Amino acid sequence: MPTTSRLLVLTTLALWTAACGSSQQAQTITISGSTLGAEGAILRTQLARFASSHPGVSAQAVATPDAADQRHQLYVQHLNAHVGEPDVLQLDVIWTAEFAGAGWIRPLDEFQPDLSDFVPAAVAASRWRGRQYAMPWFVDLGLLYRRTDLVPDAPRSLAELDTVARGAQAAGQVRYGLVWQGARYEGLVTVFLEHLAAFGGGILDDRARVIVDQPPAIRALSFMHDAIAASVVPASALTWQEEQTRFAFQNGGSAFMRNWPYAWALLQDAARSPVAGRVAVSSFPAAAGGREASALGGAQLAINAFSRQPALAWELVRFLTAPEQMLERARTAAQLPPRRSLYDTTALADALPMTPDEARRLLDAAVARPVTPVYSELSELLQVQLHRALSDQTPPEVALATAAVQIRALLARTGLAAPEDAP
Repeated sequence: MPTTSRLLVLTTLALWTAACGSSQQAQTITISGSTLGAEGAILRTQLARFASSHPGVSAQAVATPDAADQRHQLYVQHLNAHVGEPDVLQLDVIWTAEFAGAGWIRPLDEFQPDLSDFVPAAVAASRWRGRQYAMPWFVDLGLLYRRTDLVPDAPRSLAELDTVARGAQAAGQVRYGLVWQGARYEGLVTVFLEHLAAFGGGILDDRARVIVDQPPAIRALSFMHDAIAASVVPASALTWQEEQTRFAFQNGGSAFMRNWPYAWALLQDAARSPVAGRVAVSSFPAAAGGREASALGGAQLAINAFSRQPALAWELVRFLTAPEQMLERARTAAQLPPRRSLYDTTALADALPMTPDEARRLLDAAVARPVTPVYSELSELLQVQLHRALSDQTPPEVALATAAVQIRALLARTGLAAPEDAP
């Protein structure tokens, strides 16, 4: 980690420890996570409401770095020392299995959470080895944005998306047909995940067997490679993350864009966006043998395994994941709730970049990344090989074969390999 990032984490750790240490008065409950902007403001509002409904209880938010990798490192340092505060942790959806496997978060089964209303993919991402370790708090979904003046209707298949994108480009209407995040980072894995689902493939199957080297995965990566080779997706996208992609689309440079919901409000700002009022969203369409998909992101709430007040921590988790708080968060911070019933309410409609019916369809198309304690290491291995294939250093089938060998070795080394994949 660069020196500046290490200093930031160490400084935050010291401030975090001091803040938690000063909150040892009776019935003080703490929660860590993002405290910036609208997201932080709504959290503070809801914590004050929780405290007012629980006499004698003080609820405090503890700031963490907003960058996911720095927040992750801070959590690891704190929990590895078995520190009991903060009591409740905001986790990225890809961290739950890791933290559960390490014994850092408490199973929720004793509290008998009702998960019947939650998006299945979000529930699956919050479980490990048959036990519930977290509650979905808000969800993020990969979306396919399109210019409605060029493409009135959502593509019904991946072949139609490719044809329309190439047509708009050939007609000189746009510089690029499609833009997505191709830099070597986690965003590339989510783009690949949507292509994988479109072709009927996956990274791990439900028995934890590695399948990323199978024909559907090779077809998915080959499709991505060919889109760059044909300049439908610009080669420069191999250095792009979310914001570079947004700027290319927002400035009228592309017919389609793959991005997250945060971009919607920015694209609708007529003062800054030339495409304002001419944008719609859908899920990534399916190819033959696959399904439409939206990569699942977002956050979950878990209880620190070393908290001295797990029952009160659960009360806070239950309060923050109740429909009323989720609805308020969606309207204030534009974060999508994982409760499906909320999409039946008119109150949510104004906060969404799509109709409630479209939102439900997107939620049903959500696909989670592999649920494993070693996901971070797995992702890093996969990122390298994906980027090598897309930058023409390695054929797609060779890159995925290499990734599969490395991932199998990782799972075997950590005792997580499926019997069929064990050496």
